[in-house]
Amino acid sequence: MKRLRTFQNWTRLCLALAGVSFSVISAAGQGVGLPESLPSEIGRKLSDRLPEKPSLPPAFSVPVGPLGYSAPGLFYLGRHNRLASLDFIGEDRLLFTFQVPGLMQREDDDRRQGDDERQIRAVVVTLPDGKVQSEALWTLHDRARYLWMLKDGHFLLRDEDGIQEGDATFQLKPYLKFPGRLLWLELDPAQQLMKINVLVPPARTGDAKSDSPAAARVGLPEAGKKPDPTPDPNSSPPKLKPDLIVRTLNPGSGEVLNETRMGLAVPQPTSSDGYVAVEEGMFSGLLERAQMPINSEGNIESLGEKTNNWPLDFVSFGGKDNFLGRVNSACRPSSEFISEREFLMTACDLFGGSDVVAMSSAGERIWGIRLSNHEIWPQLVPSLDGLRMVRETVFIEHPVGEHPRLVDPKNLKGQIVRIFDAAKGKMALETTASPILDGGGNVAISPSGRRVAILNNGEIQIFELPAPAAFRGHKP
Repeated sequence: MKRLRTFQNWTRLCLALAGVSFSVISAAGQGVGLPESLPSEIGRKLSDRLPEKPSLPPAFSVPVGPLGYSAPGLFYLGRHNRLASLDFIGEDRLLFTFQVPGLMQREDDDRRQGDDERQIRAVVVTLPDGKVQSEALWTLHDRARYLWMLKDGHFLLRDEDGIQEGDATFQLKPYLKFPGRLLWLELDPAQQLMKINVLVPPARTGDAKSDSPAAARVGLPEAGKKPDPTPDPNSSPPKLKPDLIVRTLNPGSGEVLNETRMGLAVPQPTSSDGYVAVEEGMFSGLLERAQMPINSEGNIESLGEKTNNWPLDFVSFGGKDNFLGRVNSACRPSSEFISEREFLMTACDLFGGSDVVAMSSAGERIWGIRLSNHEIWPQLVPSLDGLRMVRETVFIEHPVGEHPRLVDPKNLKGQIVRIFDAAKGKMALETTASPILDGGGNVAISPSGRRVAILNNGEIQIFELPAPAAFRGHKP
């Protein structure tokens, strides 16, 4: 049986997460006010229209119908579910995984109530002939991203409380296991470190507090600081509160570089461990401060409340704080590393539009663009060498500022895919992807950055691009 929630309903549910005091971001999700110190050539505006055709034709295509793929229904729009994953294995093979059509099954009563079990089909296809080299079927238990490609052709597969490592033959072996449900992971650009979010079982009254300074830094409540409710004999037992652990670790050595423990309240009995409420908060962006981007040395933070002028800091894992400057933004600016030394910062203007600035980890502004205010829900996919990246957004019929909080799926007109060089922000390709997959996973870029694969109109289109420009001081 499916969970029939609308996007608006589960957004309201997320607002009840205890202690999450930052304001709701508009439907644009993210955006940037360009700093005055940027060079004059930075700040060019992208078009307010969907591209009618690709800026360059695909070199060849692979039909996806024979692989077993069919487009998902409109039911999923606005939910940000990860319904597919497309990745290069080297330059001449693709790993394509996707949710198999059919009803998602409930878990048994003795498991986590409210979970969704789903089937994911995985295939490795060779290019350009599209022949299936290997295939597998996986059973997973949530809706978020489940696969991360590694530089050596292996991949990480996330499900419930653990990670498995796999290869092109789909041989899986245990990689890491955690003391609760693993919500999310991200790797630094060098793939030496891992940042994870783990939802641990509800804490009991009187459990030891977490004195982690990181909990105070992100502005969320420390575990243990919760009221002790007085039981009412005529009411149901009080709900226990799960803890969300945010940890940065070296998966090779097991060393933990940083850890934050956050106490969260479960507003409704959506699942026994509070998972559904936290998952929806993660999808809607209400837990974005638990997703600070990392490289091999530290993470980027933008702290502050109720301000349009945000300090931007790079904080090393040793605790050293390097001030990078201030950003003018109507929402909390977001950042994501595309290489060891370069990250993209996104912030909002006052009218629902977004700006993107590429910066070095030392605070140097490299290039920037002004996005259309018809674009929402950005996804970023960098090449493994960090010289090129894909940025895709969903195009909405009306300007975002006119209806900042509600998004009607009927107003979503398409998904735009753009490929940029990291050195100067030059656009190498602009096209569309169909169907709209607002959870991402429909675009891949090869390790060299010279091939791009896009799931579009019943086929995977492969584009051949010139070599990306290198730039001074580049370090993947």
